[in-house]
Amino acid sequence: MKTTTHPETGLGPVLTLSQLATQLGVTVQTLYDLRSQGRGPRGFRVGRELRFRVSEVDAWLAQLEADDAERHPRQAG
Repeated sequence: MKTTTHPETGLGPVLTLSQLATQLGVTVQTLYDLRSQGRGPRGFRVGRELRFRVSEVDAWLAQLEADDAERHPRQAG
């Protein structure tokens, strides 16, 4: 996977929609659906193309993990 970093502007690595879909193993449509439901990662448009900061994706995934852990707590055993 190729990301782009611009150290002179402070812009961290960003992913395209298709790069993010590939990395997560889901379809582009799944990401569109999640975003339209308000459950997807925060992104921004550059022209007509969606971009996602890797830091935003990491935060979104951490929140998904936390929500799942809350719904399905591990039992001491």
